Amino acid sequence: MNAPGATAFATIDWRGRAVRIEHRFIAPERQGAPLVVFLHEGLGSVAMWRDFPDRLCEAAGARGLVFSRPGYGRSTPCEPGEVWGVDFMHRQAHEVLPALLAALGITEAPWLLGHSDGGSIALLYASRFPQAVRGLVLMAPHIFVEDITLEGIERARQAYTGGDLPERLARYHDDADSAFGGWSRIWLDPAFRPWNIAAEIASARVPVLAIQGLDDEYGTLEQIRGIGRCIPGTQLLELPGCGHSPHRDQPAAVLAAATAFMDASAPSSA
Repeated sequence: MNAPGATAFATIDWRGRAVRIEHRFIAPERQGAPLVVFLHEGLGSVAMWRDFPDRLCEAAGARGLVFSRPGYGRSTPCEPGEVWGVDFMHRQAHEVLPALLAALGITEAPWLLGHSDGGSIALLYASRFPQAVRGLVLMAPHIFVEDITLEGIERARQAYTGGDLPERLARYHDDADSAFGGWSRIWLDPAFRPWNIAAEIASARVPVLAIQGLDDEYGTLEQIRGIGRCIPGTQLLELPGCGHSPHRDQPAAVLAAATAFMDASAPSSA
């Protein structure tokens, strides 16, 4: 498979300023094929997905859109001193994603594939705009805050302040401090501890596949099992030998499950 292509930029008006959003389209020549929008994790970006979006779109015969949220990748960094609120994922779902789709002229209902925070954002988008989504593929999403999550983020914070994590993240972000600081500060803020979207996502009446590793270091299986209780018909995939990044730890299993799920959930042509 060819290496991922070059990124482009779209500008949206968000939080009272112009924000550039790094993005990349996959297989735009597949006119009429379903669109998959990829929503990255709390420290992710376009580049950090590597070739997984291309592989999934190839397997599913789909088009793709990968983008870096504000503060990540090559998108506009956070402003100095900017502090995210407890509603930061809601704002990404209700404001940033709709604005980006509008800026790119996308009016169709896409599939959303989200990892970690990106999975939570996908759920929040689908709960607000249920008619604007074909379905969700979620990998290690969060619907409430667990001690194991905070412990993992605290370990990451220590690695950032006392190790080589800043240098490693700098390969994927123009401003690593922006990416890491925004994410870690709000998750470790005591005000974020009660965050829980279980009741809210119950209105997301769309097909859902929720995937989680049995060895996830940032969450327990209660995250995806909770989604299953909230959204009837949710399919769960619990993967052994897999941590917080199923698409990296068990790529073949994720690709097979996601493509089968999307095929089975596609509208009938009859």
